[in-house]
Amino acid sequence: MAPMTVEEMKRAAQHLAAARLGGPMTPLPPPELTPSTLEEGYRIQQYLNEIFIAEGFGEIVGHKIGCTTPVMQEYLNISQPSAGAVYANNVHQERATVSLSAHHNLGVEVEIAARLGQDLPGGAGPYDRDSVAFAVKSLAGAIELVDERYQNRSEFNVATLIADDFFNVGVILGAPQENWRELDLVNLAGRMRAGDQVVGQGRGGDILGHPLNALAWFANHRVNLGRPLKAGEFVMLGSVVKTTHFTEPITVRGELDGLSTAEVTFVE
Repeated sequence: MAPMTVEEMKRAAQHLAAARLGGPMTPLPPPELTPSTLEEGYRIQQYLNEIFIAEGFGEIVGHKIGCTTPVMQEYLNISQPSAGAVYANNVHQERATVSLSAHHNLGVEVEIAARLGQDLPGGAGPYDRDSVAFAVKSLAGAIELVDERYQNRSEFNVATLIADDFFNVGVILGAPQENWRELDLVNLAGRMRAGDQVVGQGRGGDILGHPLNALAWFANHRVNLGRPLKAGEFVMLGSVVKTTHFTEPITVRGELDGLSTAEVTFVE
């Protein structure tokens, strides 16, 4: 298949953006608007970012990484990490109230979020979990809000999901913890509580063996894109639980032992 043109990429971004701008669930794009490589997916994502910034979503202040844990790779049948953008107006601190009817099929994931205190520009060889640790100012327990906004999602290839920010519609960040180096991040336990019921649980080591392995992967990825990570940005490192979708009003809590908690209340 021939590489996509810039015009086709822009049209693909418009096709994907419609569902988040009040439109119906996203139909499978036609072949000419379907990226065939991950590189094309990330290039379309940049055009999508421009659309949402222009529509008032705010600047990109953070990032999400999906499919960094076995439970999520199995759930989505996707074997490699995949990243998307998080916009300023979709970020909440500690708790949020979110309308179910304003979305298509809302789900919750429980994650560790890393806030950067220094840039990660690359240039000294690929990052690993030890060489990215110096740049992490704080960690927090967090919730990622995802929306399965696709008609027949299983028919969408990975590159197209990447182009659409890989399901993201927002995050709730728990209070930042700057003493995170004292924690055993591999064995740190996390869980999702819906009402009074625990509906999912995992541990930090489920995230690529160590949460900072995910950050290292993403830092290298951004260097390769020519857009290195900057101080002040945050990165959602991946869910320690399988996504749970909600269709009725309820309060959902993400708990990371030793880190902070985050909470979302779904209303009609």
